[in-house]
Amino acid sequence: MQVSIESTGNLGRRVTFKVPSSDFNDKVGSRLREIARDARIKGFRPGKVPASVIDNRYGDQIRGEILDGMLREGFGKAVEGQDLRIAGNPRIVPNNEAAGEGELAYVADFELVPDFGDIDAAKLNVVRHTAEVTDEDIDRMVENLRMQRQSWSPVQRAAKSGDLVDVEMSSEVDGLRMPPQGVESASTVLGSAQMLPALETALEGLEPGAEKDIEIEFPADWRIESLAGKTAKVHAKLTQIAEAKLPEIDQAFIRSFGVRSGEMDQFRSDIRQNLERELKGALMYRLRREVGEALVKEFAGVELPPRLVQDEAQGMANADAEQARQNGAQVVEATPGPYADAARKRVLVGLLVGEIARQNKLSLDSNRLVETLRLIASTYEEPQQVIDLYRNDPQLMQGLQNRVMEEQVIDWIAGQAQHTEQAMSFQDAIRAE
Repeated sequence: MQVSIESTGNLGRRVTFKVPSSDFNDKVGSRLREIARDARIKGFRPGKVPASVIDNRYGDQIRGEILDGMLREGFGKAVEGQDLRIAGNPRIVPNNEAAGEGELAYVADFELVPDFGDIDAAKLNVVRHTAEVTDEDIDRMVENLRMQRQSWSPVQRAAKSGDLVDVEMSSEVDGLRMPPQGVESASTVLGSAQMLPALETALEGLEPGAEKDIEIEFPADWRIESLAGKTAKVHAKLTQIAEAKLPEIDQAFIRSFGVRSGEMDQFRSDIRQNLERELKGALMYRLRREVGEALVKEFAGVELPPRLVQDEAQGMANADAEQARQNGAQVVEATPGPYADAARKRVLVGLLVGEIARQNKLSLDSNRLVETLRLIASTYEEPQQVIDLYRNDPQLMQGLQNRVMEEQVIDWIAGQAQHTEQAMSFQDAIRAE
């Protein structure tokens, strides 16, 4: 295989592959003959399927696989021979103009990892947050679980905060009634802010069947465009009030959460394990952010591979657009521009983490990988099935290995850096920022 390399910029490179057509055709033919020996196709005896039938059914797939393997092999040799460290994946396209007689030619454009020099993690300054799960945190979670299983009982009294109320409403805005006829029915828990706080507050103190006229100012970004930023006269009628009834913490309640013994001590132990798992993830997120910010500050002026940054920005835009669509919003186009700065920081940190691992010969800790996999599996009813799923899916396992390796490097950097510890409560630690 002939290989040529040229520069397309400070960090851009281009590799041209020329592969003899005969090599490609020989490998395709060999693979198709292997398939023909074992193929079972209705209407033909095993081993007697015509070559044309095998080609029609499997040819395109086999040609794609063979070509992909040959190009990856050639690209890998080119990179290895030139001692190039690539960033991201190459873009490979046919180059018919470069192909001679009996050749297949392809061009791969790719980018290089910047030269960061020797990275001294000891120069960085990071804050390492610490927290622990207390008995009070477990008590709070038990109450949250009770709230999730609460039931509602109708009552005949004045409504108060915490009650579930049913209400019928109509509004008048700019002289127009909404809805034009009849009323709109809604339910809310007073004090939950599911409705406008001013409306929920006005409903407190009303008894079933009571009616009230309320003047409400709607925010400028209100979801109903015809009401946004306007003042409306709302006529509300409270039709029903229900108060919450929390379940007793008995054996039946405990067993409903998968604790077969129904014992309180085991219930609290399981809750502690779940909270500690959540806390571990939250603290790692904070540490990753602290280390990332320190790295960005130290290496802010380094030139980054432009296409890699652009691809990252586009990926972030696509992810947010998809989330918006799932939430019912209409998204015309996922534009990467607003994500450029965040994408640059993410790419910079990712490249630096990889470079630090390379310079310090850090390798994946197999014990930590197994521990993380077991931790993930423990959140499911059938942990072994989850473990088997990861072990039998190379893509899933590769993603897990990348995650564990990144966490290892982040921990290593934090250990080498100048750091201060900052204690915080469990609630503060898991609170999203």
